[in-house]
Amino acid sequence: MTPTTKESQRAELHKTIWRIANDLRGSVDGWDFKSYVLGMLFYRFISENLVAYLNDLERKAGAPDFDYAKLSDADAEFGRQLTVDDKGFYILPSELFANVRKRAAADANLNETLERVFKNIEGSAVGADSEDDIKGLFDDLDVNSAKLGNTVAKRNEKLVKLLNAIGDLPLGNFDDNTIDLFGDAYEYLMQMYASAAGKSGGEYYTPQEVSELLARITVVGKTEVNKVYDPAVGSGSLLLKFQKVLGAGKVRQGFFGQEINLTTYNLARINMFLHNVPYEQFNLAHGDTLTDPAHWDDEPFEAIVSNPPYSIKWDGDANPLLINDPRFAPAGVLAPKSKADLAFTMHILSWLAVNGTAAIVEFPGVLYRGGAEQKIRKYLIDNNYVDAVIQLPPDLFFGTTIATCIIVLKKSKADNAVLFIDASAEFTRIGNKNKLTETHQKRVLDAFAARDNVAHFARLVPNSEVAKNDYNIAVSSYLEREDTTEAVDITELNAEIARIVARQAELRASIDEIVADLEGAR
Repeated sequence: MTPTTKESQRAELHKTIWRIANDLRGSVDGWDFKSYVLGMLFYRFISENLVAYLNDLERKAGAPDFDYAKLSDADAEFGRQLTVDDKGFYILPSELFANVRKRAAADANLNETLERVFKNIEGSAVGADSEDDIKGLFDDLDVNSAKLGNTVAKRNEKLVKLLNAIGDLPLGNFDDNTIDLFGDAYEYLMQMYASAAGKSGGEYYTPQEVSELLARITVVGKTEVNKVYDPAVGSGSLLLKFQKVLGAGKVRQGFFGQEINLTTYNLARINMFLHNVPYEQFNLAHGDTLTDPAHWDDEPFEAIVSNPPYSIKWDGDANPLLINDPRFAPAGVLAPKSKADLAFTMHILSWLAVNGTAAIVEFPGVLYRGGAEQKIRKYLIDNNYVDAVIQLPPDLFFGTTIATCIIVLKKSKADNAVLFIDASAEFTRIGNKNKLTETHQKRVLDAFAARDNVAHFARLVPNSEVAKNDYNIAVSSYLEREDTTEAVDITELNAEIARIVARQAELRASIDEIVADLEGAR
């Protein structure tokens, strides 16, 4: 498929998704309705994924006309155990998306049918290694919700429309390009809903170009990493950028993360499947990363990316156990109860491998505020953990126009300095948001890799200088913006004004003559 064809196909897909979302939503809030659209997209994906997988196996085994979707449920049972061991789940032919869709309009109990199908899919993984990865994935697709309609008939009518709309999405043949398009459809839906939902959406979605920049920063000079981690994983988009940046199979041990919001945790797991990440290649946990962290006993991570929630409240010093927690104890102080930003930073540092890199999106206040936050910055600088601070442009994120920054952490550095990069002007205005194009990303990455001074853009500052500046690590404290105002020659300007005034007088005189001639001719 040519890039042009692919882009036109993607544009058509996005247009169709937008129409579906608007036509079907009705009285359901957009951010809530995404669970139905994404859940049904996921149902279609795993159905087609399973059919393609089983058909391929049987055809290679000498049955060229085999079609799993046409088998009876009884005949299909023979392959259940082997399929669950490999794929992590099983769906009987009668319960495949395409077959349920065919019967949907005539099914007066469609809501019950779908509820049973979803329970059976999750139930197929019970007792298997994939159980934790499959469990609860359909919890937010509530087919009996009054939000879909006041009566069962009205709910089923909406569900039929939803099945048909998702079934009609132009996702092509699964073996050709479906995986890419399923993932793309998911990312577009998340972006669309985050944009429409404002702040609440922004909490769960990091713009793709920012995700890509974070991933690229953490793998500079590397072609593969052991595994990647995000302690506030959201919908999982940051982790999945490593597939694009490094290529398939280059994250050797897979994708790890934790998410406190149950709905978003489910979305992240769905996102992994939609991007064709096998269940054994991801390990996502539900819970509070700061007070109940998962992956405590895991091998440290070579690449960590994160866009933690901005300045949320946490237990802090109200919990006497936290000051002795090995993640926070080294700094000798806890992040303020009202601002957990640097608690996430300390957690990330603790989980980071000796040869690893972490790139964290931070709100600007953490760079210069005093009190406990200054003491934590002192710990980070004095121990030479801060590799770079990158000022981003304003208005990149959904739900806020504030200019955020990226703090890059490393445990093994070749110098005792911090690289400051001012990328605040590196954006293009597209629609109602600023965007980091590939050109902008490249300029930042080139400066990051070179680790050298560039006038008005990058400066390598010794840790000793940062210490003298009270451990303030705001980029503007070390880099002056370029003065782009033009010097004005006052003498020349006054002469030009005089010429304009004289010319104006000439024109007025000419107009007066014309008027006088016209009046004399009457």
